[in-house]
Amino acid sequence: MQEISTKPYLLRALYEWCTDNGFTPHIAVRVDAATRVPRQFVRNDEIVLNISFEATSQLQMGNEWIEFSARFSGKSHKIEVQVANVLAIYARENGQGMAFPVEPASHSGADLGSAPVGSRPVERDRQIEESAAGPADSGSAAQDDSQENAEDDPSKSPARSHLKVVK
Repeated sequence: MQEISTKPYLLRALYEWCTDNGFTPHIAVRVDAATRVPRQFVRNDEIVLNISFEATSQLQMGNEWIEFSARFSGKSHKIEVQVANVLAIYARENGQGMAFPVEPASHSGADLGSAPVGSRPVERDRQIEESAAGPADSGSAAQDDSQENAEDDPSKSPARSHLKVVK
């Protein structure tokens, strides 16, 4: 039997730590074809999501998937993220949390909406309707300000994560 990764347990523990201390937990996620998020909020194949109780509905943090509903620009979206694609979890207020190693994406952001979703379980094999949605002005799942600033700085490589190490 294959050993279960410690990553989902650490994610749940840090989520609980954030909520117990009154902080707002956020996750940074690498977006690929199996990730179900509103594509208009994805920057450099990454998205930062507010997973607090106030921002989500029906949050389930399993060993392989994180699933919940959240509102983006007033419209509810079903969010599905593979635990393997979580880059970090941290408290918005002070940046404390944990970053995780994730293998580099094997594709460009241009094919996110058209790539096959065969790696997803059958119950998840639904059409990703968000890829067809038009642009929106804001969302309840927060975008990290450092991502926006990094886009203005040409010295930063788009393949590198925009998270900074907090000790």
